[in-house]
Amino acid sequence: MQLVRKSLFVLLLVIASMAHATRLLIPMDGNQKNHLKAYGLAYWELKREQDVDWLLNYRSGSFLLMHSPEAENECRIRGVTYERISEGEVTRILQEIAKPDVNMELVKLHKAPKIAVYSPKTKQPWDDAVTLVLTYAEIPYDVVFDDEVIQNKLTQYDWLHLHHEDFTGQYGKFYANYGNTAWYQAEVKESEATAARLGFAKVSQLKLAVAKKIRDFTIGGGFLFAMCSATDSYDIALAADGVDICESMFDGDAADPTADAKLNFNNTFAFKDFRLIMNPFVYEYSYIDATPETRAVSDPASDVFTLFDFSAKWDVVPTMLCQNHTQVVQGFYGQTTAFRKQFIKSDVLIMGESKALGEARYIHGTIGKGTWTFYGGHDPEDYQHQVGEPPTELALHPNSPGYRLILNNILFPSAKKKKMKT
Repeated sequence: MQLVRKSLFVLLLVIASMAHATRLLIPMDGNQKNHLKAYGLAYWELKREQDVDWLLNYRSGSFLLMHSPEAENECRIRGVTYERISEGEVTRILQEIAKPDVNMELVKLHKAPKIAVYSPKTKQPWDDAVTLVLTYAEIPYDVVFDDEVIQNKLTQYDWLHLHHEDFTGQYGKFYANYGNTAWYQAEVKESEATAARLGFAKVSQLKLAVAKKIRDFTIGGGFLFAMCSATDSYDIALAADGVDICESMFDGDAADPTADAKLNFNNTFAFKDFRLIMNPFVYEYSYIDATPETRAVSDPASDVFTLFDFSAKWDVVPTMLCQNHTQVVQGFYGQTTAFRKQFIKSDVLIMGESKALGEARYIHGTIGKGTWTFYGGHDPEDYQHQVGEPPTELALHPNSPGYRLILNNILFPSAKKKKMKT
């Protein structure tokens, strides 16, 4: 009987504790077992039309959810670390965040953004970090490509990622190394067919039209995110509007030898005053990119970049985009690895850089009613990813700081506008 009474007493204590645990705190500091899936959990809660509080700089950007059996069970299923806390504890946390001398802020997330990834529908011989992490975090997205963009279907989405892409019409400048491969020739054939079907004489003209539609999407209030070659090739395409920068193996006729002098940097989002690399046998588009030849990096361990520490109460947007459990992030190569700072416009916000190398890795800006973020490199957990290599297994990197930056951008459109200060 005594044992029964003791068991009943313990049960009542558990029930009482559950009754007072009105919130779930998802810590994002070193105690979190799976940072990446924590973002997916926050998205899942938003999909259920439940607000999520993002506690900027509190334990490395933690999330605060209303307690429910469903949410707690979802944490366990996804392997996400959580803490049950009472309203009294919530009040204490919010009071700490509200102190004027504390670099923290609360942002309410209130809507799950509808996400699109601009990517070919056919299999490519490389992977894309954004689609990898969206899949791993269990965040749904749609794949769109040239047809959907030209048909103005971007208006159905809040957030657009530009997959590893070449908007200049030069097929990634893979001609020298891969021009005779089956996948390269299939890409050329498919791209030319798509251009003809949509009424364009050249692939470069189609890609320019796509770039302009993406620009209109962003100006109208969309959130644009790009990595690797989709960053500089996008701006190059806009700058080269009306100028032929493609040699004959790409579009059937010679490039304009005076193209550099005709670039219009008023058209670009991020970059200015750059010169093109028009040699079709060189695997670069321009001098924007910090190449292996120009980077004084002795070994991978020394190739790092540092995130800026912004004021959470006044610079809410960059603070959100830089939430992490470390300010020093391991670098990684891509076709476009990093941005040489002399070619970045003065109104662009640099959020991550290597001062020693004179390069930026993570930049942000606004245009019209929308925003854009460019992130250099191809795969944050594969230092020098090669074409044809197997994709990164993110289950081996659940706490990746480099991948966290991508997911910050995913949740960014969910923030209530009244809290957004720049």
